[in-house]
Amino acid sequence: MSVQMEVETEAGAAPIKEEIPVLDLGPFLAGEDGAAERLAAELRYAQENIGFYFVTNHGVPMDLIRRGYAELESVFALPMEEKLKLRATGTRPGYVPPNSVIYVNSPVNKNTKADLNEVLRYVNERPDDHPGRIAGRRFHGPNPWPENLSGFKETIKECHHALAALGRRMLPLYALALDKPANFFDAMFDDPLWTTRNSHYPVMEAEENQFGISPHQDHGFMTLLPLSDVPGLEIRTRAGNWINADHMGEDAIIINTGEFLNRWTNGRFLATPHRVNPPKKDRYSMALFFNPSPDTIADPLDTCVSEDNPAKFEPISIYDYMCWYVDRNYPPEAGGKRTDIEPKG
Repeated sequence: MSVQMEVETEAGAAPIKEEIPVLDLGPFLAGEDGAAERLAAELRYAQENIGFYFVTNHGVPMDLIRRGYAELESVFALPMEEKLKLRATGTRPGYVPPNSVIYVNSPVNKNTKADLNEVLRYVNERPDDHPGRIAGRRFHGPNPWPENLSGFKETIKECHHALAALGRRMLPLYALALDKPANFFDAMFDDPLWTTRNSHYPVMEAEENQFGISPHQDHGFMTLLPLSDVPGLEIRTRAGNWINADHMGEDAIIINTGEFLNRWTNGRFLATPHRVNPPKKDRYSMALFFNPSPDTIADPLDTCVSEDNPAKFEPISIYDYMCWYVDRNYPPEAGGKRTDIEPKG
Protein backbone atom coordinates (compact mmCIF):
# COMPACT_ATOMS: atom_id res chain seq x y z
CA MET A 1 0.00 0.00 0.00
CA SER A 2 1.17 3.55 -0.64
CA VAL A 3 -0.01 7.14 -0.71
CA GLN A 4 0.25 8.40 -4.29
CA MET A 5 0.50 12.04 -5.29
CA GLU A 6 0.50 13.79 -8.64
CA VAL A 7 3.32 16.27 -9.09
CA GLU A 8 2.78 19.40 -11.15
CA THR A 9 4.73 19.50 -14.41
CA GLU A 10 5.14 21.91 -17.29
CA ALA A 11 1.99 22.87 -19.17
CA GLY A 12 0.88 20.11 -21.50
CA ALA A 13 3.03 17.42 -19.89
CA ALA A 14 1.47 14.40 -18.23
CA PRO A 15 1.46 14.60 -14.42
CA ILE A 16 4.10 12.57 -12.61
CA LYS A 17 2.97 10.20 -9.87
CA GLU A 18 5.11 9.87 -6.76
CA GLU A 19 4.46 7.64 -3.76
CA ILE A 20 5.20 7.17 -0.09
CA PRO A 21 4.70 3.54 1.02
CA VAL A 22 2.41 2.66 3.95
CA LEU A 23 3.42 -0.28 6.15
CA ASP A 24 0.78 -1.90 8.38
CA LEU A 25 2.63 -3.16 11.47
CA GLY A 26 -0.42 -4.85 12.99
CA PRO A 27 0.17 -8.45 11.83
CA PHE A 28 3.88 -8.25 12.67
CA LEU A 29 3.32 -6.86 16.17
CA ALA A 30 0.66 -9.53 16.74
CA GLY A 31 3.23 -12.22 15.92
CA GLU A 32 1.50 -13.64 12.83
CA ASP A 33 3.49 -16.29 10.96
CA GLY A 34 5.36 -14.85 7.98
CA ALA A 35 4.42 -11.25 8.80
CA ALA A 36 8.00 -10.20 9.59
CA GLU A 37 9.33 -11.50 6.26
CA ARG A 38 6.51 -9.86 4.26
CA LEU A 39 6.94 -6.55 6.04
CA ALA A 40 10.73 -6.67 5.68
CA ALA A 41 10.29 -6.92 1.90
CA GLU A 42 8.03 -3.86 1.95
CA LEU A 43 10.52 -2.03 4.15
CA ARG A 44 13.37 -2.92 1.78
CA TYR A 45 11.46 -1.46 -1.16
CA ALA A 46 10.64 1.73 0.75
CA GLN A 47 14.21 2.25 1.92
CA GLU A 48 15.86 1.49 -1.42
CA ASN A 49 13.50 3.65 -3.49
CA ILE A 50 11.99 6.44 -1.36
CA GLY A 51 13.75 6.58 2.03
CA PHE A 52 10.48 7.48 3.81
CA TYR A 53 7.41 5.44 4.71
CA PHE A 54 4.31 5.67 6.91
CA VAL A 55 3.46 3.08 9.57
CA THR A 56 -0.03 2.32 10.84
CA ASN A 57 -1.19 0.04 13.68
CA HIS A 58 2.17 0.79 15.29
CA GLY A 59 1.18 0.52 18.95
CA VAL A 60 2.14 4.06 19.97
CA PRO A 61 -0.81 5.60 21.89
CA MET A 62 -1.77 8.60 19.79
CA ASP A 63 -3.74 10.21 22.60
CA LEU A 64 -0.39 10.35 24.41
CA ILE A 65 1.25 12.00 21.39
CA ARG A 66 -1.56 14.55 21.20
CA ARG A 67 -1.05 15.35 24.88
CA GLY A 68 2.66 15.70 24.12
CA TYR A 69 1.97 18.20 21.36
CA ALA A 70 -0.25 20.19 23.73
CA GLU A 71 2.63 20.27 26.24
CA LEU A 72 4.99 21.53 23.52
CA GLU A 73 2.53 24.30 22.72
CA SER A 74 2.65 25.32 26.39
CA VAL A 75 6.42 25.32 26.73
CA PHE A 76 7.03 27.27 23.53
CA ALA A 77 4.47 29.85 24.68
CA LEU A 78 6.68 30.70 27.67
CA PRO A 79 8.47 34.07 27.67
CA MET A 80 11.86 33.95 25.95
CA GLU A 81 13.65 34.58 29.25
CA GLU A 82 12.11 31.38 30.64
CA LYS A 83 13.00 29.34 27.56
CA LEU A 84 16.58 30.60 27.64
CA LYS A 85 16.96 29.07 31.12
CA LEU A 86 16.76 25.73 29.29
CA ARG A 87 19.28 26.70 26.63
CA ALA A 88 21.51 24.05 25.04
CA THR A 89 25.20 24.74 25.72
CA GLY A 90 28.30 22.61 25.30
CA THR A 91 27.45 19.03 26.25
CA ARG A 92 23.98 19.93 27.53
CA PRO A 93 20.89 19.45 25.36
CA GLY A 94 18.01 21.88 25.65
CA TYR A 95 16.48 24.94 24.04
CA VAL A 96 17.64 26.24 20.64
CA PRO A 97 16.14 29.64 19.69
CA PRO A 98 14.94 30.57 16.19
CA ASN A 99 17.60 31.63 13.67
CA SER A 100 20.22 29.37 15.27
CA VAL A 101 20.87 26.60 12.72
CA ILE A 102 22.03 26.41 9.12
CA TYR A 103 22.33 22.94 7.58
CA VAL A 104 25.45 23.56 5.52
CA ASN A 105 25.92 19.86 4.70
CA SER A 106 22.70 19.68 2.66
CA PRO A 107 23.31 17.76 -0.60
CA VAL A 108 20.44 19.47 -2.48
CA ASN A 109 20.44 23.14 -1.50
CA LYS A 110 23.01 25.77 -0.57
CA ASN A 111 21.40 26.82 2.69
CA THR A 112 22.43 30.36 3.63
CA LYS A 113 19.71 31.56 6.02
CA ALA A 114 19.17 30.32 9.56
CA ASP A 115 16.02 28.25 10.12
CA LEU A 116 12.92 29.88 11.62
CA ASN A 117 11.95 27.09 14.03
CA GLU A 118 12.70 26.93 17.74
CA VAL A 119 13.58 23.60 19.32
CA LEU A 120 13.90 21.67 22.56
CA ARG A 121 16.57 19.03 22.00
CA TYR A 122 16.22 16.22 24.53
CA VAL A 123 18.24 13.00 24.76
CA ASN A 124 18.01 9.51 26.22
CA GLU A 125 18.82 10.74 29.72
CA ARG A 126 21.16 8.40 31.59
CA PRO A 127 21.41 8.13 35.39
CA ASP A 128 24.14 10.06 37.20
CA ASP A 129 26.31 6.92 37.61
CA HIS A 130 26.22 5.98 33.91
CA PRO A 131 29.78 5.83 32.48
CA GLY A 132 28.84 8.28 29.71
CA ARG A 133 27.53 10.81 32.24
CA ILE A 134 30.61 10.41 34.43
CA ALA A 135 32.86 10.94 31.39
CA GLY A 136 30.88 14.02 30.31
CA ARG A 137 30.03 12.57 26.91
CA ARG A 138 27.60 14.47 24.75
CA PHE A 139 24.01 13.32 24.13
CA HIS A 140 23.80 11.58 27.53
CA GLY A 141 22.07 14.30 29.57
CA PRO A 142 20.99 15.63 31.90
CA ASN A 143 18.03 17.22 30.17
CA PRO A 144 16.92 20.66 31.42
CA TRP A 145 13.20 20.70 32.23
CA PRO A 146 10.92 23.71 32.82
CA GLU A 147 10.19 24.23 36.50
CA ASN A 148 6.64 25.59 36.38
CA LEU A 149 4.86 23.39 33.82
CA SER A 150 3.19 20.63 35.81
CA GLY A 151 3.17 17.33 33.94
CA PHE A 152 5.38 18.52 31.07
CA LYS A 153 8.41 16.39 31.92
CA GLU A 154 6.39 13.24 32.60
CA THR A 155 4.32 13.51 29.41
CA ILE A 156 7.22 14.34 27.09
CA LYS A 157 9.37 11.54 28.54
CA GLU A 158 6.51 9.08 28.08
CA CYS A 159 6.12 10.17 24.44
CA HIS A 160 9.83 9.75 23.76
CA HIS A 161 10.00 6.32 25.37
CA ALA A 162 6.96 5.15 23.38
CA LEU A 163 8.60 6.21 20.11
CA ALA A 164 11.94 4.65 21.12
CA ALA A 165 10.13 1.40 21.95
CA LEU A 166 8.65 1.39 18.44
CA GLY A 167 12.12 1.94 16.99
CA ARG A 168 13.40 -1.07 18.90
CA ARG A 169 10.47 -3.22 17.72
CA MET A 170 11.37 -2.30 14.14
CA LEU A 171 14.96 -3.62 14.37
CA PRO A 172 14.20 -7.22 13.27
CA LEU A 173 12.53 -5.85 10.13
CA TYR A 174 15.61 -3.79 9.28
CA ALA A 175 17.85 -6.81 9.83
CA LEU A 176 15.72 -9.06 7.60
CA ALA A 177 15.48 -6.35 4.95
CA LEU A 178 19.29 -6.30 4.85
CA ASP A 179 19.51 -10.10 4.53
CA LYS A 180 20.67 -10.53 8.13
CA PRO A 181 19.28 -12.65 10.99
CA ALA A 182 16.34 -10.99 12.76
CA ASN A 183 18.41 -10.40 15.93
CA PHE A 184 21.39 -8.89 14.09
CA PHE A 185 21.00 -5.35 15.48
CA ASP A 186 19.85 -6.26 18.99
CA ALA A 187 23.18 -6.14 20.82
CA MET A 188 24.12 -2.87 19.08
CA PHE A 189 21.14 -1.10 20.67
CA ASP A 190 21.68 -2.16 24.29
CA ASP A 191 22.33 1.50 25.25
CA PRO A 192 20.72 3.46 22.39
CA LEU A 193 21.97 6.97 21.73
CA TRP A 194 18.59 8.34 20.75
CA THR A 195 17.93 12.06 20.70
CA THR A 196 14.82 14.11 20.03
CA ARG A 197 13.95 17.34 18.28
CA ASN A 198 10.78 18.90 19.70
CA SER A 199 9.99 21.82 17.43
CA HIS A 200 7.77 24.84 17.05
CA TYR A 201 7.36 26.30 13.57
CA PRO A 202 5.84 29.77 14.06
CA VAL A 203 3.90 31.70 11.45
CA MET A 204 6.61 33.95 10.02
CA GLU A 205 7.47 35.58 6.74
CA ALA A 206 10.54 33.82 5.33
CA GLU A 207 13.30 35.56 3.46
CA GLU A 208 14.52 34.19 0.16
CA ASN A 209 16.09 30.73 0.67
CA GLN A 210 14.81 30.53 4.25
CA PHE A 211 12.65 27.76 5.69
CA GLY A 212 11.00 26.49 8.83
CA ILE A 213 13.77 23.93 8.58
CA SER A 214 15.94 23.99 5.49
CA PRO A 215 16.56 21.06 3.12
CA HIS A 216 18.71 18.49 4.91
CA GLN A 217 19.20 14.79 5.62
CA ASP A 218 18.93 13.39 9.12
CA HIS A 219 22.07 12.14 10.83
CA GLY A 220 21.20 8.79 12.36
CA PHE A 221 19.82 5.27 11.96
CA MET A 222 16.10 6.01 11.72
CA THR A 223 13.84 8.96 12.49
CA LEU A 224 10.32 8.47 13.85
CA LEU A 225 7.93 11.41 13.50
CA PRO A 226 4.25 11.37 14.53
CA LEU A 227 2.38 13.41 11.95
CA SER A 228 1.28 16.96 12.72
CA ASP A 229 -2.20 18.21 11.94
CA VAL A 230 -0.58 21.26 10.30
CA PRO A 231 1.03 20.62 6.90
CA GLY A 232 4.55 21.68 6.05
CA LEU A 233 6.83 18.62 5.78
CA GLU A 234 8.08 18.00 2.23
CA ILE A 235 10.22 15.15 0.89
CA ARG A 236 12.50 15.30 -2.13
CA THR A 237 12.05 12.23 -4.30
CA ARG A 238 14.75 10.59 -6.38
CA ALA A 239 13.21 12.28 -9.44
CA GLY A 240 13.97 15.63 -7.81
CA ASN A 241 10.36 16.52 -6.94
CA TRP A 242 9.32 17.98 -3.59
CA ILE A 243 6.15 16.25 -2.36
CA ASN A 244 4.03 17.00 0.68
CA ALA A 245 4.22 14.28 3.35
CA ASP A 246 1.05 15.19 5.26
CA HIS A 247 -1.30 12.90 3.33
CA MET A 248 -2.12 10.43 6.10
CA GLY A 249 -4.34 10.61 9.13
CA GLU A 250 -2.94 11.90 12.41
CA ASP A 251 -2.59 8.34 13.73
CA ALA A 252 0.23 7.54 11.29
CA ILE A 253 3.93 7.87 12.05
CA ILE A 254 6.41 8.64 9.28
CA ILE A 255 9.85 7.01 9.43
CA ASN A 256 12.97 7.75 7.41
CA THR A 257 16.60 6.70 7.10
CA GLY A 258 19.44 8.89 8.33
CA GLU A 259 22.97 9.27 7.01
CA PHE A 260 24.46 6.82 9.51
CA LEU A 261 22.32 3.94 8.23
CA ASN A 262 22.95 5.09 4.68
CA ARG A 263 26.69 4.70 5.33
CA TRP A 264 26.17 1.39 7.12
CA THR A 265 24.27 0.01 4.12
CA ASN A 266 26.83 1.39 1.67
CA GLY A 267 24.24 3.71 0.18
CA ARG A 268 21.62 0.98 -0.25
CA PHE A 269 19.10 2.53 2.17
CA LEU A 270 18.42 6.12 1.14
CA ALA A 271 18.86 9.15 3.38
CA THR A 272 16.29 11.35 1.69
CA PRO A 273 16.40 15.17 1.84
CA HIS A 274 13.39 16.89 3.40
CA ARG A 275 12.35 20.34 4.58
CA VAL A 276 9.55 22.18 6.37
CA ASN A 277 8.09 25.33 4.85
CA PRO A 278 6.87 28.13 7.15
CA PRO A 279 3.30 27.12 8.08
CA LYS A 280 0.10 29.14 7.88
CA LYS A 281 -0.62 28.34 11.54
CA ASP A 282 1.70 27.34 14.37
CA ARG A 283 3.07 23.84 13.79
CA TYR A 284 4.57 21.48 16.39
CA SER A 285 6.54 18.30 15.82
CA MET A 286 8.30 15.64 17.86
CA ALA A 287 11.04 13.76 15.97
CA LEU A 288 12.95 10.93 17.66
CA PHE A 289 16.28 9.90 16.11
CA PHE A 290 16.68 6.25 17.10
CA ASN A 291 20.38 5.38 17.09
CA PRO A 292 22.54 2.48 18.27
CA SER A 293 24.84 2.48 21.28
CA PRO A 294 27.53 5.21 21.23
CA ASP A 295 30.52 3.15 20.07
CA THR A 296 28.66 1.24 17.33
CA ILE A 297 30.60 1.47 14.06
CA ALA A 298 29.00 1.92 10.65
CA ASP A 299 31.26 -0.31 8.57
CA PRO A 300 29.46 -1.12 5.27
CA LEU A 301 27.63 -4.42 5.70
CA ASP A 302 28.82 -7.41 3.69
CA THR A 303 25.30 -7.82 2.26
CA CYS A 304 25.59 -4.31 0.81
CA VAL A 305 29.06 -4.63 -0.73
CA SER A 306 30.02 -6.37 -3.97
CA GLU A 307 32.51 -6.14 -6.84
CA ASP A 308 30.11 -3.82 -8.62
CA ASN A 309 29.40 -1.82 -5.45
CA PRO A 310 32.58 -1.69 -3.33
CA ALA A 311 32.60 -0.03 0.09
CA LYS A 312 32.12 3.74 -0.30
CA PHE A 313 32.43 4.93 3.28
CA GLU A 314 35.08 4.88 5.96
CA PRO A 315 33.97 3.28 9.26
CA ILE A 316 32.81 5.74 11.93
CA SER A 317 30.97 5.44 15.25
CA ILE A 318 27.51 6.91 15.75
CA TYR A 319 28.89 9.07 18.57
CA ASP A 320 31.60 10.59 16.39
CA TYR A 321 29.19 11.07 13.50
CA MET A 322 26.67 12.86 15.70
CA CYS A 323 29.38 15.15 17.08
CA TRP A 324 30.49 16.01 13.54
CA TYR A 325 26.92 16.64 12.38
CA VAL A 326 25.97 18.94 15.28
CA ASP A 327 29.29 20.81 15.26
CA ARG A 328 28.98 21.50 11.54
CA ASN A 329 25.44 22.88 11.64
CA TYR A 330 24.97 24.43 15.12
CA PRO A 331 26.71 27.38 16.85
CA PRO A 332 28.12 27.09 20.40
CA GLU A 333 24.93 28.66 21.81
CA ALA A 334 23.05 25.62 20.47
CA GLY A 335 25.62 22.95 21.35
CA GLY A 336 27.77 23.03 18.19
CA LYS A 337 30.92 24.77 16.97
CA ARG A 338 29.86 27.11 14.17
CA THR A 339 31.03 30.67 14.72
CA ASP A 340 29.29 32.41 11.81
CA ILE A 341 25.71 32.29 13.16
CA GLU A 342 24.34 34.80 15.66
CA PRO A 343 21.16 33.37 17.23
CA LYS A 344 18.44 35.93 17.86
CA GLY A 345 17.24 34.48 21.16
